[in-house]
Amino acid sequence: MKLFPMLRLVPDKTDIKFMKGRVIGLVVSAVLSVLSVGLFFWPGMNYGIDFKGGIVMEVRAPGEADFGRLRAVLAQQNVGTVGLQQFGAPSDVLIRLERQPGDDAAQQRAVERVRGALTEAVPGLQVRRVEAVGASVSQELFVNGMTALALSFVAMLIYIWFRFEWQFGVGAVVTLLLDTTKMIGFYVVFNFQFNLVAIAALLTVMGYSINDKVVVYDRVRENLRKYKSESLRDLIDRSINETLSRTLGTSVASLLATLPLALFGGEALEEFAWAMVFGIFLATSSSIFIAAPILLFLGEDKLRRGPPPGKTEAGKTEADPQTATAP
Repeated sequence: MKLFPMLRLVPDKTDIKFMKGRVIGLVVSAVLSVLSVGLFFWPGMNYGIDFKGGIVMEVRAPGEADFGRLRAVLAQQNVGTVGLQQFGAPSDVLIRLERQPGDDAAQQRAVERVRGALTEAVPGLQVRRVEAVGASVSQELFVNGMTALALSFVAMLIYIWFRFEWQFGVGAVVTLLLDTTKMIGFYVVFNFQFNLVAIAALLTVMGYSINDKVVVYDRVRENLRKYKSESLRDLIDRSINETLSRTLGTSVASLLATLPLALFGGEALEEFAWAMVFGIFLATSSSIFIAAPILLFLGEDKLRRGPPPGKTEAGKTEADPQTATAP
């Protein structure tokens, strides 16, 4: 007897014809990815201090930090965009200033001006750390971050290629590329800072996504041996249905762990957590509606040839599933 049957997300057995919507899924995904690439060029990414340089100041107030007061003081210093972030104790604040025009001396003058204004407005405030990220350092961090993303793509392609046939590897990596472009669009639309934390979020989502696709692909591979006369389209539908409970269960469990961070984690975790929430939704949907249709298009004539048109496995006449019109 199963406990809490009302908590089950899907029945034990489902027979959803996912591949009927394969064309719609691929078209919608391609359109969103193209729009995301366009947003990358205009209006462009909101690069954080890690990638465009700037100043980070760590301060501690004598009591609980008054963010409204601190913002008002900093707005009067003409130092451009300022970010305030609580971390650790309620009295600890991380202040991020964009890079000031001029050389290193100009950065130092801006730091001293901000330091003086803060200590005057909030008696007892301590400036515990000041760190400047120069243009050369930020460029190196950006290159290293992009290199990490590229190497992860290559490593995943090699892993999938060796574990499965090449059609699986291409399908997984193309889907990851589409997912990544949509993540970029997500950062642009919500004006989230793209920094090293964003790179960490992208890598985490990519790892989650490839794991989800391996589960579906592994079941497809098993069913290729088990159902030798079934068409690839029907076999992929069967495989998705068989893993649907696991896929949705894992996604919901991940969302239950991530969503509270997005809602209540504060400014320090908010952007990372919301990126993860979007990434989990994206990875789950793309496993079904993107990765599986790509595998069908690439492998229909190589992984499995379907039964003759008009015939089922038992020899009964029916409409040819390969020519069925997508809704």
